[in-house]
Amino acid sequence: MRRGRHRYGMDLYRLVKRVRLVSRKLWMAVLTLLLSSCMPLTATPTLPPTATLAPSPTTLPSATTVWFPPTPTRTAFPTSTQPPPTPDQRPGLGNVIFQDDFKSAGDWALSNSAYGSVALSKNKLTIAITVPKSYLSSVRRQPVFGNFYAEITASPNLCRGADEYGLLIRVASAQDYYRFSVACNGQTRLDRVYRGQASSPQPWIMGSRVPVGSPSTSRLAVWAVGDEMRFFINDEYQFTVHDPLLTSGALGVFARSAGESAETVNFSDLVVRNVQN
Repeated sequence: MRRGRHRYGMDLYRLVKRVRLVSRKLWMAVLTLLLSSCMPLTATPTLPPTATLAPSPTTLPSATTVWFPPTPTRTAFPTSTQPPPTPDQRPGLGNVIFQDDFKSAGDWALSNSAYGSVALSKNKLTIAITVPKSYLSSVRRQPVFGNFYAEITASPNLCRGADEYGLLIRVASAQDYYRFSVACNGQTRLDRVYRGQASSPQPWIMGSRVPVGSPSTSRLAVWAVGDEMRFFINDEYQFTVHDPLLTSGALGVFARSAGESAETVNFSDLVVRNVQN
């Protein structure tokens, strides 16, 4: 009886063990089935690595025109406390060789006509034009100068616009001379009258330190050596002319009315110096 029970117990134990084993296998199968149902139906194929292509050449931008290129920064040089010397525009000035204070007529040509007058009084020579668009002058017969530096004071009392006045130099005759002109509008020039034909080696330019209108006073000057002549107004250099046609002559003054009004100019204090070349 005991042996039967024991055999029955062993059989039962084996049966339970077998059931457990079957149950474990069954659960493993179910679990495998569940996991496979969560996977995608088709796996994404793995693509082979693509070859890296070289970048295609790009078109280079065209050069841009620089209309205003920057200028390089220059190295600063030490500045001088003294202004640079001004070139001497009147070299070789010597002693005074002639001076006229206009106390006496001397060799000046005086006149009185329907156009106006050239008169001497109170240490000045006065040219008064009464007829519009008229020209009057006066030349001192002596002395005659070759190389020289001359200064004279000109004081217009009635003068406007293009009315002129000034200095005659190297006057060889009534048909041959130079005429240094100053206009009442501030311009200046040099005319040449040669064999009666007029021309302008230096046409009209705006002068430096030339007074405009009247009344006014200016110191006119000319430095003449050989064929070179340099002109000044109130000690300010104006221009240079080279002309070989007239190299010596007398001095004179003039005035010309360019408009419809009268003109009056006084001249005084003529000083001439020698020029050593």
